[in-house]
Amino acid sequence: MSTAIQNTLLIINDGPYGNERAYNALRLALNLVKRPETAVRIFLIGDGVACARRGQKTPDGFYNVERMLKSLARRGEVAV
Repeated sequence: MSTAIQNTLLIINDGPYGNERAYNALRLALNLVKRPETAVRIFLIGDGVACARRGQKTPDGFYNVERMLKSLARRGEVAV
């Protein structure tokens, strides 16, 4: 019996800090990618492209979105 792959696309168009939208999208993606029957793709557009910026200075109280994105890129697909 074969298991159908569930394709998930998350579009991030908000910057990495200032609100939690990018963080929540990446947190969801990191949990979905753990499932073998799920393929995850992240599309960064507009201010969301800043999530992929190297060497980010993470504000106090925020998670490092760059590290989250790197971890996801190893297991999913990321397009800018």
